[in-house]
Amino acid sequence: MFKYYFEQVHNVEVWPIISLIIFFVFFVGLIGYVWMMRKDYVEHMEELPLSDDELSEFKSQD
Repeated sequence: MFKYYFEQVHNVEVWPIISLIIFFVFFVGLIGYVWMMRKDYVEHMEELPLSDDELSEFKSQD
């Protein structure tokens, strides 16, 4: 059924190439973004789940 529809589309062979390029560019950009992140920001974000700062603020209000 889908084969019939795809045969009617002009230049259907170019769509897989376009999707591969979009996929590749997105992940290369994502890797570049992660690579260029500031290390102190990453360390701060790593410590957030383990920090007791928010918990101590709630206890002091009681």
